[in-house]
Amino acid sequence: MEFSLNKSIEILKTTPNTLNTFLGNLSDEWLHNNEGENTWSPYDVVQHLIVGEKTDWLVRIKIILSDTENKAFRPFDRFAHLEDDSAKSITELLKEFQKLRENNLSELKSFNLTENDFSKTGIHPEFGTVTLKQLIATWAVHDLGHIAQIARVMAKQYKTEVGPWTEYLGILKK
Repeated sequence: MEFSLNKSIEILKTTPNTLNTFLGNLSDEWLHNNEGENTWSPYDVVQHLIVGEKTDWLVRIKIILSDTENKAFRPFDRFAHLEDDSAKSITELLKEFQKLRENNLSELKSFNLTENDFSKTGIHPEFGTVTLKQLIATWAVHDLGHIAQIARVMAKQYKTEVGPWTEYLGILKK
């Protein structure tokens, strides 16, 4: 499938509802267990997505679209959420994520992007030159990756409980 802003927005728009439906009424055990040392729980992933909404995606889009000569992105701290000790409930986090995402998508749409805009570039601290199209596509795929991560982390909580069916459950083999 070729890049489409509208198709990307489809994913970005539905992610908060997907997470709310998936996680909103689960016990703390489902939300806070992970896959072991230095891995993230579903709760951690939601916190990470919030940090991204505040400091990454739209900030970088604005840099690319700006008239400034310096198009360098600041490094994104992928682990900043681990420093948050506010102990918010999952309901509070999901509401915060939904509001941030709604605001960011509203602002993204307000840019009235054209085909020419998608080839504009910024400078990623690790990858070098990247396009707006690549950044927006990455934003959508990033969401999908974390939805899959949450499902995998939760599935692995029952890895030993499923007994011999492990053989048929690919999610437990990754």
